Amino acid sequence: MRRGVDHRVRQLMRINSYLQRQVFTAMFFIIIALTAIIWLTQSLRFIELIVNRGLPFSTFLYLTVLLMPAWLAGVLPIAVFAAVLFVYNRLINDRELIIISAVGVSPARLARPALVCAGVTVLACYAMTLYLQPVGYRAFKELQFSIRHNYANILLREGVFTNIAPGVTLFVRERTEAGKLRGILIHDARDANETATVIAERGSLLMTPTGPQVVMENGNRQTRNVVTKRLTLLYFDRYAIDLTATSGVPQRTSRDRNELFVTELFSADNVQEGAVLNRQTLENHAEGHRRLSSPLLAITLVLVAIASLFSGEFSRRGQGLRIALAIGSACAVQAAFLAARYFAVRTPGLEILFYLVIVAPVIIMILGASFRRRAHAAGPA
Repeated sequence: MRRGVDHRVRQLMRINSYLQRQVFTAMFFIIIALTAIIWLTQSLRFIELIVNRGLPFSTFLYLTVLLMPAWLAGVLPIAVFAAVLFVYNRLINDRELIIISAVGVSPARLARPALVCAGVTVLACYAMTLYLQPVGYRAFKELQFSIRHNYANILLREGVFTNIAPGVTLFVRERTEAGKLRGILIHDARDANETATVIAERGSLLMTPTGPQVVMENGNRQTRNVVTKRLTLLYFDRYAIDLTATSGVPQRTSRDRNELFVTELFSADNVQEGAVLNRQTLENHAEGHRRLSSPLLAITLVLVAIASLFSGEFSRRGQGLRIALAIGSACAVQAAFLAARYFAVRTPGLEILFYLVIVAPVIIMILGASFRRRAHAAGPA
């Protein structure tokens, strides 16, 4: 007797392992496909940085990697839903689940591997929304800000006369991969009484603790006095111009909502007079509740897929109607979740809608299953 029980346990474990492996494999390829689509659409926002700022491809890839946690947090629940729907439907069409059910494996046991995959997805999504997303987005915004305000990318554009400050114009004929400059011209008209034009064969841009400096070699400096009309010419082997005075070092004065951790979203002090929450506070709270609730969508969507495929007897004629029902229900859940955010950012207290969207489909499925059991039990009588 004991040997028979052990044999059945090993069979169930092999079945669970087989189903989990199938779901995770399908989920892996679905994640790659969805991420590639999102990457292609979102990468268009970096075209300006590549074309106008001379951004190297490695930095472009790094920027997209920093945004990957935010993308994956939305992709993973959809991926596990699609994987479960695809794998279980294929197993039904191949008669594998029918054979497994025939040996006494209950639908609840068959659904367990899918729920395990959903649980793993929930944990991965929480890692994204609670930590990796704000950390990655913060690094992304810092790097983006640095690129847009970095002298090496703004000032050193080949063949372009750039006004780096009122009265100061910079021209660079060529910029080498090693960071060296060739054919440098700087015209400084900040002094109303005297203008200066510096020309050099080569040089480089240095970032010093006091600010950026252009160090030029083998050139001359022409100074013209506006009052006396006197022209002074100075040849030099090495000459440095401090650009600190041309523009202050820009600093970020605020953080994007996506850069904040959940605790920061809820602890932000944005209360107006009369203890009425303003729009920014409502949006912060809505974003915090969205991050806490969105990973749970993986379980809800997987239950929708399982309930749709397992409703009634397995049919050899295909599961087209049930698949359509599952996809329609999943789209309805996603649309309701988006609508919950719309209402949460406008009315205090409606953040509960996020959790209702997740719990309501589960309650409906439980009630539907209970009704079907009662109807089935009453049928023979």
